[in-house]
Amino acid sequence: MRKPLDTQVNMEVDLGGLRMKNPVTTASGTFAAGREYHDFVDVASLGAVTTKGVSLNGWTGNASPRIAETPSGMLNSIGLQNPGVAHLASEELPWLRSIGATVIVNVSGHSFDEYVEVIGSLDQTGLVDAYEINISCPNVDAGGMTIGTDPASVERVIGMCRAATKLPMIVKLTPNVTDITEIARAAEAAGADALSLINTLLGMAIDVERKKPQLARYVGGLSGPAVKPVALRMVWETYKAVNIPLLGMGGISTGIDAVEFMLAGARAVAVGTANFSNPEATVDVIDGIAAYCERHGVKDVNDLVGALE
Repeated sequence: MRKPLDTQVNMEVDLGGLRMKNPVTTASGTFAAGREYHDFVDVASLGAVTTKGVSLNGWTGNASPRIAETPSGMLNSIGLQNPGVAHLASEELPWLRSIGATVIVNVSGHSFDEYVEVIGSLDQTGLVDAYEINISCPNVDAGGMTIGTDPASVERVIGMCRAATKLPMIVKLTPNVTDITEIARAAEAAGADALSLINTLLGMAIDVERKKPQLARYVGGLSGPAVKPVALRMVWETYKAVNIPLLGMGGISTGIDAVEFMLAGARAVAVGTANFSNPEATVDVIDGIAAYCERHGVKDVNDLVGALE
């Protein structure tokens, strides 16, 4: 089990009221609730663990096949499969608390009211440090991206969630819009404490021999190194448009990738697809950020945020 190396750099960051011991968390849906990775990395040593999206009741997800490899990335159409909030609250959250992890729960819903009910159920446990409100999943027919592409819907659902909890609330944005800053401003106006971006880009892959789509749902979310340039651009645009901190993600697999996002304006970063090929990716990224700071004489990692010249 790996822990980050010791460093003289101050790695602590504040993401909208969430204190993180370093600026690295996990992208929802790529790390479960951390238990499966604990043999490889000390989950409690991460800045935070962001759980897989949870709904009020269990969702079965989409039909298979629902994962396809692409050049420098992958497509997924999992469909937010999860066993429901009761399982998370009784099984996963107590374990995360027992090891001393900082916990961000990704919240999903088919309706505005379901988001609020999930938050209400989790608030009662006292085992959550922050919420990530998922209004950006491209793989479900109701909720997800259908909410996150309309500023009025964003303001409504985030306003309802804001009224339901006093915990830090991060809103996860979809890149599948013409202008991401419009959605970002709507979330900020409704009470978001921070924004996370980007979720996956809508994509497709075809098996030409069978003349069939590689995913049962035809389309899915593209993630991995291929999306990094798009993610960086959107983080940079959003950083200039809002006054709340950003959690950047999209193709991060090294400390240098993470530093790019921080220079573009991210206060913290999330490691996602890289976890599938390298179960120690999160600690590699933490160590890589610290090594960059040491090499450049940066004593506080927060000095990197928005420092693009």
